[in-house]
Amino acid sequence: MNASNNPALAAFLKALETDMVFCQVWINRAPHGFALRHIEDRGAPSESLRLVAGAEIRAIAQFTAAGLFRPLKSAPNLTRGWRAELRGDDELWLALNALYPGTVADWFTAQSPHPPITGYREFTARQTGMYRIIATLADEPACAAVAACCHEDFCGKRRLWILGALPPEEPGKKSIIPCLEPCAVMLEFARKVARLEQGVKADEPTPASESPIAECDFDSPDNSRRRRFVLEKQRRAATSHA
Repeated sequence: MNASNNPALAAFLKALETDMVFCQVWINRAPHGFALRHIEDRGAPSESLRLVAGAEIRAIAQFTAAGLFRPLKSAPNLTRGWRAELRGDDELWLALNALYPGTVADWFTAQSPHPPITGYREFTARQTGMYRIIATLADEPACAAVAACCHEDFCGKRRLWILGALPPEEPGKKSIIPCLEPCAVMLEFARKVARLEQGVKADEPTPASESPIAECDFDSPDNSRRRRFVLEKQRRAATSHA
């Protein structure tokens, strides 16, 4: 795959110029093609970073430094300590799709005057089976769920879709990677919130657990997104009564 037959890649390379930060990855043009590394390793000597290629690049995206699986590849917990030397446009395309699947194409799509954005209500209305419950969430808890699940602590994508009075996220706060519709993690989190809203008393924040909690273990009150949801509901309630 090269820029001559890939409009998304061609536009991306034009925007790249000499270097670019793409979520947590620093892309730099180099004599051999392109160099990639974690943004926090930007100033590290090359010899101090492990050289990776091919399948190793995909493996980097699978697990955190602590060894936990990364269900959301745009989560800001990409492991450090590596570098990749890519020879040509096609290798850059493959590497970025390994690290952040589909995001260059989404970035390109978002540049169009009318990108295909799917709002929360449109997205939830087409769910079936066990996910039908998320359509029952009123705007207030749904907005709290979105604000919690999509928080910059958990996702580097900039949300372009809306829900009620909750507008798209402003540019500059997150990465240049757009989010065009709710993801599978948001879907599952909304399902959990809907169940809590239907019959379970809202949790109170508890001291952080010493054991690592899986990112999508939404059954645990100590899950980071659930804790954020509780705080977001409290914040919104305080604002409405102010």
